[in-house]
Amino acid sequence: MKRATITLLIVILTCIVVPVLARPAQEDTVTSGVENKKGIETVFAPLEIYIDSGDQELAAYQFELRAVSGKIKIVGVEGGAHPAYQEPPYYDPAALARDRIIIAAFNTSANLPQGKIRIATVHLQILGTETPDYEINLTVAASPDGSQIPATITLVQGEQK
Repeated sequence: MKRATITLLIVILTCIVVPVLARPAQEDTVTSGVENKKGIETVFAPLEIYIDSGDQELAAYQFELRAVSGKIKIVGVEGGAHPAYQEPPYYDPAALARDRIIIAAFNTSANLPQGKIRIATVHLQILGTETPDYEINLTVAASPDGSQIPATITLVQGEQK
């Protein structure tokens, strides 16, 4: 009985604490091009992420993105241009809370991309007037048989709004 009570208590606390911690602070909710409650100018911008797999088919990838300077909040992730990666990729919500993101996707279909393709777009809220610098690391790119392939990853910042 004591064990069931402790388990129930843990479940209840998890249901209360996790949503509170996951909720964004109200002061960070702003409209583009204006100042938030703390007087910080804010704009929104997309980062388009590309992988070039050369002549190899790209069946899976994982990368990490973070700002090395400037203040950002990641506010959304959308899929890429090729049908194999049009759905939004998977990401680590715990990493997202620390202003970085780890993103991964895989596809087992017969129609896989080769060469340079846009695999995702990461939407950012840029806080302040400093233009952020980003670091992006491709952890892995794999072929349909699961073997690692040589690939490069690049990003292009879209127009700020």
